[in-house]
Amino acid sequence: MRYSQLIAPKTSQVVEAETPAPGPGEALVHVSVCGVCASELHPWVDGVPSYPRRFGHEPMGVVAAVGPGVTGVREGDRVTGLFNQAYAEYGVARADELLPVPANVADEAALGEPLACLVNAQRRTPVELADRVALIGLGYMGLGMLQLLKLRGPSRIVAIDVREDAREAARRLGADEVYDPSELPAESYLNRFSDWQSDRGFEVVVEGSGTQAGLTLAGELVRPHGVLSILGYHQGGPRQVDVGMWNWKAIDVVNAHVRRRADLMESMRIGLELTAKGLIDLGSLATHRYGLDEVDRAYTDLMEKPKGFIKAVVRP
Repeated sequence: MRYSQLIAPKTSQVVEAETPAPGPGEALVHVSVCGVCASELHPWVDGVPSYPRRFGHEPMGVVAAVGPGVTGVREGDRVTGLFNQAYAEYGVARADELLPVPANVADEAALGEPLACLVNAQRRTPVELADRVALIGLGYMGLGMLQLLKLRGPSRIVAIDVREDAREAARRLGADEVYDPSELPAESYLNRFSDWQSDRGFEVVVEGSGTQAGLTLAGELVRPHGVLSILGYHQGGPRQVDVGMWNWKAIDVVNAHVRRRADLMESMRIGLELTAKGLIDLGSLATHRYGLDEVDRAYTDLMEKPKGFIKAVVRP
């Protein structure tokens, strides 16, 4: 088999190795596609403590073989799940951390790990009927969250991003209004000195940018007793927040991330069901495709975001 590994900052190489055999309770998966996640961008750019290092944790593929004791999946099943080192032709996964992909769900719509993260984030973020929602950051995760938020029945979703093509994608997916952060109407903001009984601000603000600027803006947009949900993956250094304003507003702050694998598997199951029923479609957000020898170009495009870029995937 062939796989890609990082051997220096911003430098990957493709190597050949023996195809692994699945052990007890494991399955060997022939990887069809693996998403490129922004959480891996920082270590790709700045390096890791030791080399080589293998990335890729958003796989979907076909079971090639199963180990002893496996009953949940069988050879030939299309599956997705939680396993790493998936910039490769084959990968080994725990069979109980794989789920079958419905027949009507395309490969690129069945990237189980980000699907699970998004569904879990939506489940952790309380959105009531007719709430006003602001969504900051319209990358792959932000646009996926937009689709899930619409299922909760908000009266208004305002989508915010510095990129015009990202805002247009949000409009196509059903955002009621889209704005560059610099062009938000004044009535969107409610700072610590405003009348807390005014109608300014949003009941729910989802920060999906993973940036200091996005986090600061989220705090300014949420109304008193509202919810600020942190969907963005913050890396590359600490962040600062105006805790005094958060105190004054009496807001609930939700960390929309989870590490419990059982929770992720349940959210993945829900996400696949929603996809199969046509209620969401993350596959439409995959815009750029790369081979195993193009992993560095995939990360470069993720960082620089050429026009129209939403999601990169590697197809081994």
